[in-house]
Parts: sequence; structure tokens; C-alpha cells
Amino acid sequence: EVQLVESGGGLVQAGGSLRLSCAVSGFTFPDYAIGWFRLAPGKEREGLSAISNSDGSTYYADFVKGRFTISSDNAKNTVYLQMNSLEPEDTAIYYCAADIGPGPPHTTVVEYDYWGQGTQVTVSS
Repeated sequence: EVQLVESGGGLVQAGGSLRLSCAVSGFTFPDYAIGWFRLAPGKEREGLSAISNSDGSTYYADFVKGRFTISSDNAKNTVYLQMNSLEPEDTAIYYCAADIGPGPPHTTVVEYDYWGQGTQVTVSS
């Protein structure tokens, strides 16, 4: 059974940092990408970043470049999202998801096949 489990969310003050983790299990696919997304109240789900398992290539949405960093530890089957300089506008539920198949990493929501349950990130001002 494919599972993605997020952790690492919480409450942080503006300017602070958090590192989210996405533990992946049950994968038998040779090629896939793991992406990070978020959903804030009153907004649509937006893609943040993604990483390919095959070559480690990455993708970042423009509005997170320089603040967020995606990485993976294949030995631990875990993908991380390091988030720095957090702002109250970053408050949202953060999800990781898997896009099965070859190709460059991206954050097109409808193309992702499996989703985690999400972890809440709250940034206080």
C-alpha cells in the first residue's frame, strides 16, 4: 500500500524556520517525483516544490525560491522541505504527494497520484 506521511509542522514565529518531512512507503515504481503543496483557508491548493527520485532534479515555484529547499534521503525514503524566513502568509496545511512516472519534477496538482494527510503550519506575527 502506498503511503505518504507528513510531519514537522507546528507553530513558529515570523522569520522562523521549519523542516517538513514526507515519509514514503509502499513504492514499487522505478520513476516518480515527490511534490510539496499547501492549502490555506480561502485559497486554492498551490504547488511549492518537487524532486525527482531518479536524478534528484528539483523544481521550485517562483514565490518560494530562496526561502524553501527540497531534498531527499533515499536511504530513509524521506523527502524534506526546509522552510526559512516564514511569514504569516505561509500559514496553511502542507501536503506531500507523489507523481508516478518519468519526467521532470513539477507541481501540477491534477497530475499527482497519491497524497498524504497534511501537516499544519502556523506562522504567528
